[in-house]
Amino acid sequence: SSPLTTSRYGGIGAGTQTAALAAGGNDPPSTVATEEYNGSGWATGGDMNTARYLMGGSGTQTAALASGGDPIPGSVALTEEYDGTSWTESGDLSTPRAQVATCGIVTAGLAVGGDPSSANVESFDGSSWTEIADINTARKSAGAAGTTTAALVFGGGAPDKTQTESFDGSSWTEVADLSPGGEYGSGCGTQTAALYIAPYG
Repeated sequence: SSPLTTSRYGGIGAGTQTAALAAGGNDPPSTVATEEYNGSGWATGGDMNTARYLMGGSGTQTAALASGGDPIPGSVALTEEYDGTSWTESGDLSTPRAQVATCGIVTAGLAVGGDPSSANVESFDGSSWTEIADINTARKSAGAAGTTTAALVFGGGAPDKTQTESFDGSSWTEVADLSPGGEYGSGCGTQTAALYIAPYG
């Protein structure tokens, strides 16, 4: 398909195959660039407020969430919400971190793990984050899929992880391992129909 207008790695993605969003990332340097995809090509969207990469991204093209990340130097707790036109700063994560796995929607999201390798999980209600039950295996750069009451987290590092955990809204349970696992993969889908894409290394 059509390439992005702005070259970058470590940015976020959100949305669907015909209405997608790409934001942030690093070329270097880190960028605030946002692009929207309509199924055939990319168009410029509203810039992020803070340039950073290795964030967590979730939601849709018109209601997206970008959480944490690395603006170089250091991880941040910063969260921004996108309304289809512009980004607005929202409630910060309780724990600053990059390489966080995220899933859900802008009014009900999860942030899982992160760098340094963490078991921390937080839930977002549209305005603020609340710490909830930790995952069993600490990790960074994992994939995630699903919702705040039916989620999966899988893979990650470091070192490379194969463990998959399922969330029921209150606790995490280990389920079938990935083969192979690894960090810097992407996740999408639902708890019962998820994809893990292109792990690093």
